[in-house]
Amino acid sequence: MYHKNLSAQELYVRRQKHTKIVIRVVQLAILFSFLILWEVSASLGWIDSFIFSSPSKLYICFRSLLASGDLTGHIGITLLETLVSFALVILTTLVITVLLWLNKPLSKIIEPYLVVLNSLPKSALAPLLIVWLGANYKTIILTGMSVAIFGSILNLYTGFMETSPDKIKLIRALHGNTAHVLFKVVLPANIPNLFSIMKVNIGLCLVGVIIGEFIGSKQGLGYMIIYGSQVFKLDWIILSILILCVIAMLLYFLLGRLEHRFTCE
Repeated sequence: MYHKNLSAQELYVRRQKHTKIVIRVVQLAILFSFLILWEVSASLGWIDSFIFSSPSKLYICFRSLLASGDLTGHIGITLLETLVSFALVILTTLVITVLLWLNKPLSKIIEPYLVVLNSLPKSALAPLLIVWLGANYKTIILTGMSVAIFGSILNLYTGFMETSPDKIKLIRALHGNTAHVLFKVVLPANIPNLFSIMKVNIGLCLVGVIIGEFIGSKQGLGYMIIYGSQVFKLDWIILSILILCVIAMLLYFLLGRLEHRFTCE
Protein backbone atom coordinates (compact mmCIF):
# COMPACT_ATOMS: atom_id res chain seq x y z
CA MET A 1 0.00 0.00 0.00
CA TYR A 2 2.88 2.33 0.88
CA HIS A 3 4.60 1.74 -2.47
CA LYS A 4 1.39 2.56 -4.34
CA ASN A 5 1.45 6.07 -2.88
CA LEU A 6 4.91 6.74 -4.33
CA SER A 7 5.36 8.23 -7.76
CA ALA A 8 7.34 6.43 -10.45
CA GLN A 9 10.19 8.89 -10.01
CA GLU A 10 10.36 8.30 -6.25
CA LEU A 11 10.38 4.54 -6.77
CA TYR A 12 13.20 4.90 -9.30
CA VAL A 13 15.24 7.02 -6.85
CA ARG A 14 14.68 4.49 -4.06
CA ARG A 15 15.79 1.62 -6.32
CA GLN A 16 18.92 3.54 -7.33
CA LYS A 17 19.83 4.25 -3.71
CA HIS A 18 19.18 0.61 -2.78
CA THR A 19 21.40 -0.58 -5.67
CA LYS A 20 24.22 1.75 -4.58
CA ILE A 21 24.01 0.48 -0.99
CA VAL A 22 24.09 -3.14 -2.14
CA ILE A 23 27.12 -2.45 -4.36
CA ARG A 24 29.00 -0.76 -1.47
CA VAL A 25 28.17 -3.59 0.92
CA VAL A 26 29.37 -6.23 -1.56
CA GLN A 27 32.56 -4.26 -2.25
CA LEU A 28 33.34 -3.97 1.47
CA ALA A 29 32.47 -7.64 2.02
CA ILE A 30 34.95 -8.69 -0.70
CA LEU A 31 37.67 -6.46 0.79
CA PHE A 32 37.20 -7.68 4.37
CA SER A 33 36.92 -11.31 3.25
CA PHE A 34 40.22 -10.97 1.41
CA LEU A 35 41.93 -9.40 4.45
CA ILE A 36 40.59 -12.08 6.80
CA LEU A 37 41.63 -14.88 4.44
CA TRP A 38 45.08 -13.28 4.09
CA GLU A 39 45.53 -13.02 7.87
CA VAL A 40 44.29 -16.56 8.53
CA SER A 41 46.46 -18.01 5.76
CA ALA A 42 49.58 -16.33 7.20
CA SER A 43 48.73 -17.35 10.78
CA LEU A 44 48.13 -21.01 9.89
CA GLY A 45 51.18 -21.23 7.65
CA TRP A 46 49.29 -21.71 4.41
CA ILE A 47 51.45 -18.95 2.97
CA ASP A 48 54.91 -17.74 4.01
CA SER A 49 54.31 -14.63 6.13
CA PHE A 50 57.87 -13.43 5.48
CA ILE A 51 57.24 -13.28 1.73
CA PHE A 52 53.54 -12.40 1.64
CA SER A 53 53.34 -10.59 5.01
CA SER A 54 49.90 -10.25 6.66
CA PRO A 55 47.47 -7.45 7.58
CA SER A 56 48.58 -7.51 11.23
CA LYS A 57 52.28 -7.28 10.31
CA LEU A 58 51.56 -4.47 7.87
CA TYR A 59 49.65 -2.59 10.57
CA ILE A 60 52.60 -2.93 12.97
CA CYS A 61 54.97 -1.78 10.19
CA PHE A 62 52.68 1.15 9.39
CA ARG A 63 52.57 2.28 13.03
CA SER A 64 56.33 1.98 13.38
CA LEU A 65 57.10 4.01 10.25
CA LEU A 66 54.41 6.55 11.13
CA ALA A 67 55.85 7.03 14.62
CA SER A 68 59.33 7.60 13.23
CA GLY A 69 58.00 10.23 10.80
CA ASP A 70 59.59 8.54 7.78
CA LEU A 71 56.35 7.37 6.20
CA THR A 72 54.63 10.75 6.11
CA GLY A 73 57.68 12.25 4.43
CA HIS A 74 57.78 9.56 1.74
CA ILE A 75 54.03 9.81 1.10
CA GLY A 76 54.20 13.61 0.97
CA ILE A 77 57.05 13.63 -1.58
CA THR A 78 55.34 11.12 -3.87
CA LEU A 79 52.00 12.91 -3.62
CA LEU A 80 53.55 16.32 -4.30
CA GLU A 81 55.48 15.08 -7.34
CA THR A 82 52.36 13.36 -8.67
CA LEU A 83 50.12 16.41 -8.28
CA VAL A 84 52.68 18.77 -9.84
CA SER A 85 53.28 16.47 -12.81
CA PHE A 86 49.51 16.00 -13.21
CA ALA A 87 48.84 19.76 -13.18
CA LEU A 88 51.63 20.38 -15.70
CA VAL A 89 50.32 17.61 -17.96
CA ILE A 90 46.81 19.08 -18.04
CA LEU A 91 48.07 22.64 -18.60
CA THR A 92 50.53 21.58 -21.32
CA THR A 93 47.92 19.37 -22.98
CA LEU A 94 45.42 22.22 -23.20
CA VAL A 95 47.96 24.69 -24.59
CA ILE A 96 49.42 22.34 -27.20
CA THR A 97 46.00 20.99 -28.24
CA VAL A 98 44.65 24.50 -28.77
CA LEU A 99 47.72 25.40 -30.85
CA LEU A 100 47.30 22.27 -32.99
CA TRP A 101 43.58 23.00 -33.43
CA LEU A 102 44.35 26.55 -34.54
CA ASN A 103 47.03 25.44 -36.99
CA LYS A 104 45.87 22.41 -39.01
CA PRO A 105 49.09 22.09 -41.10
CA LEU A 106 51.14 22.05 -37.88
CA SER A 107 48.92 19.30 -36.46
CA LYS A 108 49.44 17.14 -39.55
CA ILE A 109 53.22 17.58 -39.24
CA ILE A 110 53.42 16.83 -35.52
CA GLU A 111 50.80 14.07 -35.19
CA PRO A 112 53.07 11.17 -36.36
CA TYR A 113 55.72 12.24 -33.87
CA LEU A 114 53.18 12.32 -31.05
CA VAL A 115 52.08 8.80 -31.96
CA VAL A 116 55.68 7.56 -31.90
CA LEU A 117 56.47 9.30 -28.60
CA ASN A 118 53.28 7.95 -27.04
CA SER A 119 54.24 4.39 -28.01
CA LEU A 120 57.70 4.62 -26.44
CA PRO A 121 58.19 2.53 -23.28
CA LYS A 122 58.44 5.23 -20.61
CA SER A 123 60.32 2.96 -18.21
CA ALA A 124 63.15 2.92 -20.78
CA LEU A 125 63.02 6.69 -21.16
CA ALA A 126 63.29 7.39 -17.43
CA PRO A 127 66.96 6.34 -17.03
CA LEU A 128 67.94 8.67 -19.87
CA LEU A 129 66.14 11.57 -18.23
CA ILE A 130 67.95 10.84 -14.95
CA VAL A 131 71.33 10.81 -16.71
CA TRP A 132 70.62 13.92 -18.79
CA LEU A 133 68.98 16.07 -16.10
CA GLY A 134 70.27 14.57 -12.85
CA ALA A 135 68.62 12.68 -10.03
CA ASN A 136 66.34 15.33 -8.53
CA TYR A 137 62.66 15.97 -7.99
CA LYS A 138 62.37 18.02 -11.21
CA THR A 139 63.47 15.03 -13.27
CA ILE A 140 61.01 12.77 -11.44
CA ILE A 141 58.19 15.22 -12.18
CA LEU A 142 59.25 15.24 -15.83
CA THR A 143 59.24 11.44 -15.83
CA GLY A 144 55.69 11.49 -14.47
CA MET A 145 54.70 13.90 -17.23
CA SER A 146 56.33 11.82 -19.97
CA VAL A 147 54.06 8.86 -19.21
CA ALA A 148 50.83 10.81 -19.75
CA ILE A 149 51.44 13.88 -21.90
CA PHE A 150 51.55 12.47 -25.44
CA GLY A 151 48.45 10.32 -25.16
CA SER A 152 46.57 13.20 -23.54
CA ILE A 153 47.33 15.54 -26.43
CA LEU A 154 46.24 12.97 -29.00
CA ASN A 155 42.98 12.18 -27.18
CA LEU A 156 42.03 15.80 -26.53
CA TYR A 157 42.91 16.85 -30.07
CA THR A 158 40.67 14.07 -31.40
CA GLY A 159 37.87 15.43 -29.23
CA PHE A 160 38.45 18.94 -30.54
CA MET A 161 38.24 17.73 -34.14
CA GLU A 162 35.04 15.77 -33.45
CA THR A 163 33.19 18.80 -32.06
CA SER A 164 29.84 19.33 -33.78
CA PRO A 165 30.50 21.15 -37.08
CA ASP A 166 26.91 22.45 -37.09
CA LYS A 167 27.50 24.40 -33.87
CA ILE A 168 30.73 25.84 -35.28
CA LYS A 169 28.90 26.90 -38.46
CA LEU A 170 26.23 28.55 -36.32
CA ILE A 171 28.83 30.61 -34.45
CA ARG A 172 30.43 31.60 -37.76
CA ALA A 173 27.02 32.53 -39.20
CA LEU A 174 26.49 34.85 -36.24
CA HIS A 175 29.79 36.55 -37.10
CA GLY A 176 31.72 34.86 -34.33
CA ASN A 177 35.49 34.66 -34.56
CA THR A 178 37.88 31.78 -33.76
CA ALA A 179 38.01 32.72 -30.08
CA HIS A 180 34.22 32.51 -29.88
CA VAL A 181 34.28 29.07 -31.51
CA LEU A 182 36.97 27.88 -29.09
CA PHE A 183 35.47 29.19 -25.84
CA LYS A 184 31.76 28.88 -26.69
CA VAL A 185 31.72 25.54 -28.52
CA VAL A 186 34.93 23.49 -28.61
CA LEU A 187 36.09 23.74 -24.99
CA PRO A 188 32.61 23.34 -23.40
CA ALA A 189 31.90 20.34 -25.64
CA ASN A 190 35.13 18.68 -24.52
CA ILE A 191 34.74 19.10 -20.76
CA PRO A 192 33.55 15.47 -20.30
CA ASN A 193 36.42 14.29 -22.52
CA LEU A 194 38.89 16.38 -20.51
CA PHE A 195 37.72 14.87 -17.23
CA SER A 196 38.04 11.37 -18.70
CA ILE A 197 41.61 12.20 -19.71
CA MET A 198 42.32 13.59 -16.24
CA LYS A 199 41.06 10.40 -14.58
CA VAL A 200 43.46 8.34 -16.68
CA ASN A 201 46.32 10.80 -16.27
CA ILE A 202 46.27 10.90 -12.48
CA GLY A 203 47.11 7.20 -12.41
CA LEU A 204 49.67 7.49 -15.21
CA CYS A 205 51.43 10.39 -13.48
CA LEU A 206 51.61 8.36 -10.29
CA VAL A 207 53.13 5.45 -12.22
CA GLY A 208 55.65 7.76 -13.89
CA VAL A 209 56.68 9.30 -10.57
CA ILE A 210 57.20 5.86 -9.04
CA ILE A 211 59.35 4.84 -12.03
CA GLY A 212 61.46 7.96 -11.51
CA GLU A 213 61.78 7.25 -7.79
CA PHE A 214 62.85 3.69 -8.55
CA ILE A 215 65.84 4.96 -10.50
CA GLY A 216 66.98 8.25 -9.06
CA SER A 217 65.52 9.16 -5.68
CA LYS A 218 66.21 8.71 -2.00
CA GLN A 219 62.71 9.76 -1.00
CA GLY A 220 59.20 8.69 -1.84
CA LEU A 221 57.22 5.46 -1.92
CA GLY A 222 59.11 4.29 -5.02
CA TYR A 223 62.36 4.56 -3.07
CA MET A 224 60.79 2.62 -0.19
CA ILE A 225 59.87 -0.20 -2.57
CA ILE A 226 63.36 -0.40 -4.08
CA TYR A 227 65.10 -0.10 -0.70
CA GLY A 228 62.79 -2.71 0.81
CA SER A 229 63.63 -5.17 -1.99
CA GLN A 230 67.36 -4.59 -1.48
CA VAL A 231 67.34 -5.25 2.29
CA PHE A 232 64.51 -7.84 2.20
CA LYS A 233 62.04 -5.67 4.11
CA LEU A 234 59.09 -7.08 2.23
CA ASP A 235 56.63 -5.46 4.64
CA TRP A 236 57.86 -2.09 3.36
CA ILE A 237 57.23 -3.14 -0.24
CA ILE A 238 53.70 -4.42 0.31
CA LEU A 239 52.79 -1.50 2.58
CA SER A 240 54.06 1.00 -0.02
CA ILE A 241 52.04 -0.71 -2.76
CA LEU A 242 48.88 -0.63 -0.63
CA ILE A 243 49.42 3.06 0.15
CA LEU A 244 49.84 3.76 -3.57
CA CYS A 245 46.53 1.99 -4.21
CA VAL A 246 44.83 4.15 -1.57
CA ILE A 247 46.36 7.34 -3.01
CA ALA A 248 45.23 6.41 -6.54
CA MET A 249 41.70 5.66 -5.31
CA LEU A 250 41.44 8.93 -3.38
CA LEU A 251 42.72 11.04 -6.27
CA TYR A 252 40.35 9.29 -8.68
CA PHE A 253 37.47 9.85 -6.25
CA LEU A 254 38.27 13.57 -5.92
CA LEU A 255 38.36 13.95 -9.70
CA GLY A 256 35.03 12.15 -9.92
CA ARG A 257 33.49 14.57 -7.42
CA LEU A 258 34.95 17.51 -9.33
CA GLU A 259 33.56 16.14 -12.59
CA HIS A 260 30.13 15.68 -11.01
CA ARG A 261 30.16 19.27 -9.79
CA PHE A 262 31.09 20.70 -13.19
CA THR A 263 28.83 18.52 -15.32
CA CYS A 264 25.78 18.97 -13.06
CA GLU A 265 25.97 22.77 -13.07
